[in-house]
Amino acid sequence: MNKKIQNIIIPILGTAAILSSGCIKNDLPYPKIPQNILSIAAKGELSAAKIDSTDFSVKLFLDEEVDIQAVQFTHFTYSPDAKCDKNLLEGTWDLSIPMTVELTLYQSYQWMISAEQNIETYFTVAGQIGETVIDAIGHRIIVNVPEKADLSKLEVTSIKLGPRNNTTLVPECKAGSIINLSSPMKIDANAWGRTEDWTIYAQKTEQLVSTTAVDPWSMVIWAYGEGPADGSNYFEYCEEGSSAWIRVPDADTTNKDGAFSCCIKHLKPLTSYIVRACSDDNKGNEMTVTTQATQDLPDGDFENWWLNGKIWCPWAENGVQFWDTGNTGAATLGESNVQPSDYVPEGLTGKSAELKTEFKGLFGIGKLAAGSIYTGTYKKTDGTNGILDFGRAWTVRPTKLKGYYQYKNGDIDYANKEMEYLKGRPDTCSIYIAMTDWTAPYEIRTNPNNRQLFDKNASYVIGYGQLERGTSMNAYDEFEIKIDYRSTSIVPRYIMITCASSKYGDYFTGSTSSVLYVDQLSLDYDY
Repeated sequence: MNKKIQNIIIPILGTAAILSSGCIKNDLPYPKIPQNILSIAAKGELSAAKIDSTDFSVKLFLDEEVDIQAVQFTHFTYSPDAKCDKNLLEGTWDLSIPMTVELTLYQSYQWMISAEQNIETYFTVAGQIGETVIDAIGHRIIVNVPEKADLSKLEVTSIKLGPRNNTTLVPECKAGSIINLSSPMKIDANAWGRTEDWTIYAQKTEQLVSTTAVDPWSMVIWAYGEGPADGSNYFEYCEEGSSAWIRVPDADTTNKDGAFSCCIKHLKPLTSYIVRACSDDNKGNEMTVTTQATQDLPDGDFENWWLNGKIWCPWAENGVQFWDTGNTGAATLGESNVQPSDYVPEGLTGKSAELKTEFKGLFGIGKLAAGSIYTGTYKKTDGTNGILDFGRAWTVRPTKLKGYYQYKNGDIDYANKEMEYLKGRPDTCSIYIAMTDWTAPYEIRTNPNNRQLFDKNASYVIGYGQLERGTSMNAYDEFEIKIDYRSTSIVPRYIMITCASSKYGDYFTGSTSSVLYVDQLSLDYDY
């Protein structure tokens, strides 16, 4: 062999050997990139599905006319490079139990899709005492009737034992039907080709009216009672030690099928009251309760601020912190976008909170930052995302959030991919209050890879009220947000108040023209 050629071949072969040995083992790990469901929808939804990328779950909220065992999806998107093991847009799917969907890119990610469907069920007879007891799991119904009632001739006043417009009862039973409940009555409810077997019972009671529960707040009391469905049902109360009974106005009392309730207003905090349910001339049992104290909202006037470097803090230096802002995150790319302002409502003096939506970055690289102030603490910054602790400990129940606000908005000019469709639409400010049963502050994360945001419909929310506005204002306006509670008996553990210059600021979406001023926030405990 030509020596010159041989000298060339040997280095080439050596290089090939090195390369081939390098191909035998690759120690570089595949990147871990969570694959997410981005959007999903189905026929008959009551509201948008809840997508939680932290625990890879989706919950659908279905109308009762939807067959939960044959759900038809109308929209489904996920991370662009992922592969999905199911084509949800073909055929129908059984969501009576949770279903798994697998998304794969380098690794597999199991998503759980479930559905929530509340089917209203009711049954009443004329003259019954109190509310019907319905055991939806055991398919049992119990009605209480007066001692003198003829169980063989009870008149049905309402009945619904299955999905609306899709249920047939055998034997046929409807409002106006006369039924015999001397012994338990069997009835079949047929829907979607499936049958549920129900049993209806009647039992007699000597007690015509009873006070079943009394829930004292600070300046109001909620009372509940049971009496004849066709009686004149009402409540009376008096301060302990007094014999002057006061009848609760009918306008503050609701009565449904023998179950009735009321809100007793304009009471004194930390005072004992006696409450009783009544029906016609019959008086129910008496309950004695003591109202709670009231509690002022700390620093709701936004008079106290201090400058920590370039970060404005909405509390007195060396004082107790109750509020915080997104300034710590915004200041990583610029100045604070929540600051004290001398612009206050007419007739007032001092400071207000000025919340601006601004783009934070250099040379067009960065993110939109909505101005926000909230009860809680800014924990840390995750890249260009924030991690916050929402809420402050609170155990009394306000009825309203009050204050002043002024908003100037523009059309949305920045949006992330999820909210791209909002561009060009008017921006919206948001002020809301939530009473929750959290056992600790709730961690908020805005990073799309492990996002966790506040959900007003979550089970941890006891009471909620919100104000939103999508138009500009020429001056301050006084506002009052009523708090709607899902339970009058559950005592909250935390209070959450948030004011934001852009409603979708958690998604880095809004208008750089938006500015919100808030001042003199306070709580009311009466109606």
